[in-house]
Amino acid sequence: MTDHQLANLQVFLVEPSHTQQQIISHFLLDCDINDITCVQSGAELFERLQHSRPDLIISSMYLPDMTGVELVHALRNDDASYEMAFLLISSETNIKYLEPIRQAGAIAILPKPFTRQALETALHSTLEYVRPEKLNLTHLDVEDLRVLLVDDSEFSLKYLTRVFENIGIYQIVTAHDGKQGLQIFNQQYFDLVVTDYNMPEMDGLQLIDHIRNHPERGSVPILMVTSEQNQNRLAAIEKSEVSAILDKPFEATSIKRLLINLLN
Repeated sequence: MTDHQLANLQVFLVEPSHTQQQIISHFLLDCDINDITCVQSGAELFERLQHSRPDLIISSMYLPDMTGVELVHALRNDDASYEMAFLLISSETNIKYLEPIRQAGAIAILPKPFTRQALETALHSTLEYVRPEKLNLTHLDVEDLRVLLVDDSEFSLKYLTRVFENIGIYQIVTAHDGKQGLQIFNQQYFDLVVTDYNMPEMDGLQLIDHIRNHPERGSVPILMVTSEQNQNRLAAIEKSEVSAILDKPFEATSIKRLLINLLN
């Protein structure tokens, strides 16, 4: 993806502070993005969305009429807008507020202040998301791949499904927790399993353990996509027999790179 392609992105910026609007707009202009529409509230955004569909919505966490969490959930619950790329720019550090944003499939979460490089990375991720290129594998036809997605967040499942379909993988089966995921895995063949960590009934580590003990298909590649921040739990994940770990939110290019490594 080139910087020239960034110029084609249409961005809606939801930011109540005029000063912050100017700062973020200046960064966007510096990245060759000229199509920027600024609004100050969630209500104003949804009014605009009735007439125009941007590629990317950038929002702060605290708006006059709702939080960034409520905003992204409203977007993800709307059939017409749930697939739009969403970027949060906020000085908020409380996991209670950031976790739902990660689970809802944000392109990125940038702190205030942020660097141009961090914003540019998020914008390139947006390009990968809205104008995707199919994955090329040396010895496999990507359209033949069968993938099992396991996550207790419906938003996350939708987002992951979109990411995989973007790169040409359409044979996708979803499960809402580890227990259901294991039942499906035992009944069908898969080339790849993608699982969350924190889930009811059976968590990601328990699911990995069960799969690795399968008598015939225990060596299937397993990718864990998690927003886990606890260092002890992360250490346990790294010691497990997972094939690779990816943080939420993640870049589409990261998924491609990992899949090339895992499936080639």
